[in-house]
Amino acid sequence: MSGALPDDPQPVEGVEQLASWLEAGCKPRPQWRVGTEHEKFGFRWRDLSPLAYDDPDGIRIILERMADRFGWQIILENNLPVALSQGDASVTLEPGGQLELSGAPMETIHQTHEEINTHLSQLSTVCRELDVAFLGIGVQPKWPLESIPWMPKGRYGVMREYLPTRGQLALDMMTRTGTVQANLDFASEKDMVSKFRLSMALQPLVTALFANSPFINGRPTGFLSFRAEIWRHTDPDRCGWLPFIFQDGFGFERYVQYALDVPMFFIQRQGNYLAANGMTFRQFMAGNWPGERPTMGDWGLHLSTLFPDVRLKRFLEMRGADVGNSRNICALPAFWKGILYDNDAMAEAWDLVRKWSLEERQRIHRQVPRRGLATRLPNGKNMQWLAKKILEIARASLHRQKRCNAKGCDESIYLNSLMTVAEKGITPAQRMLKNYHGRWQGSVENVFSEHKIDSFIAECRGSGETEQPSQEEENEPSES
Repeated sequence: MSGALPDDPQPVEGVEQLASWLEAGCKPRPQWRVGTEHEKFGFRWRDLSPLAYDDPDGIRIILERMADRFGWQIILENNLPVALSQGDASVTLEPGGQLELSGAPMETIHQTHEEINTHLSQLSTVCRELDVAFLGIGVQPKWPLESIPWMPKGRYGVMREYLPTRGQLALDMMTRTGTVQANLDFASEKDMVSKFRLSMALQPLVTALFANSPFINGRPTGFLSFRAEIWRHTDPDRCGWLPFIFQDGFGFERYVQYALDVPMFFIQRQGNYLAANGMTFRQFMAGNWPGERPTMGDWGLHLSTLFPDVRLKRFLEMRGADVGNSRNICALPAFWKGILYDNDAMAEAWDLVRKWSLEERQRIHRQVPRRGLATRLPNGKNMQWLAKKILEIARASLHRQKRCNAKGCDESIYLNSLMTVAEKGITPAQRMLKNYHGRWQGSVENVFSEHKIDSFIAECRGSGETEQPSQEEENEPSES
C-alpha cells in the first residue's frame, strides 16, 4: 500500500493535481486489501537496556543477519543499513530503534497472521544468537529519554530539532512509543468519506481496547494509554483528531487544503533531507523556497509526515492503537476489516456514533487515554458498552465475509482477545497495573519477560480442538 516515492520528479502544478493523486487510490472492491504495520522495542536480556545501532548486539547487526539468513534486501542511507525490503513488505527503523514491520497488503487476516509469525520467527532466530529480544508495548516502560539511542536516519535529525518546538512530549513520541496500524482501501470519494468519518469516530474506542502503556520511567503514569496521551502533546498542527472531516463537503480536496497548511519537515534531494524551517506546502508551491520547486515526490513525503489518528494517503491508515503481542497485532486489522469492508456493518456502527457533537467527540478523545473503557459516552453509557456493540458488529461481518483458513475458521477468530477485553472491561494496561501493585512488587522489569513479542497460534477451533487462553489471560490474577 505504497504512495509516491520521494524521488518522483513530476512537478506539482496545482491543488487539483494533488487531490487527483489521492483519488487515484480508489479501487474496486475485489482489489481491496489490508496492510498491517507494527513497532516493537529491542532490549538486552542481561540488563533490559535498549539496543543501540552500532553495538555488537545492536540494531545494525540484526538487520544484516536478517538479510543474510532470510533473503531480505538491505536499504542503505549514507552507506548504513537502515531498512530491509522483501516483495511488498519492509522492515524499517523508528527514531529510538523501534523495529517496524510494514506488511504487504493482504486479502485475508489469515495471510497477515502468517506474515507476522514468519517475521517474528526470523527475528527470534537472530535475537537468540545475540541474547536480545523485542517488547510489544505502547510506551518503553523503564528507560528515561536520555537513555534511548537514536538511529542514524537523516529525517530524524530534522524532526528532532523541529518537533520539540511544537509539543513537550514530541521526543517521547519519536523514541518511546510503539503502535500497531491497519491500512485499508476505499472504492470512491464517497466511500472514503464514510470510512474516514466512521474510523475517526471509533479511534477512541480502539485506543481503549488496545490500551497497553501505563508506565514510563519505571512508574505508572496515571494513564492506561500513555502513548495516546504523548501524541496529544506532540504537534497540534499535524496530530490528533480532525473535526473538519465531519463537515459537509469533505472530500479529497478538503484534505489537501488541510495538508497544504501543515508546516513541512523537509524535502529530500540526492538522498539528503533539507529542513523546511516551518514552511507550509502551500508556501512551497507559491515559490517561497529559492531554487526549489515542489514535486509529487515531495507531496507524498509530506503526507507521510502528517500524524492524525486516521491518515489519508491513497488508502486510509488507522493509527489509534498501542502495540501489544502478536495476538493484539492481528486483532487490529481484523477489527477494521470487519467494520469497514462490509456496508451493513458500517451502517450499524455509524448509527451508534453519528449523533455525537464535535464537542463530545473532542471530550472523548481527551479522556480516553486515562479512563479507557470507563470513558463516558453522550448516551450516558461507557466505552465498554460501545466496545461490546461494535465488536459484535465486526464479528458478524467477518462471519458474512467467510474468508476461512485451512481449518474452516473465518477471520473473526482474531477478535477473540478483544472480545475478552470488552466482556471483562479490563484492558491490557489494567492487567499490568494489577500485576505491578501485586506480584511484581512495584517493578516494571517483569514487563520485559511477560510481554516479549512472539508468534502465536490463532484460536481456531477445528475438529477436536479446544480454545486455549492467551498468555496474558494465563498470567492474569483471578478477578473473583
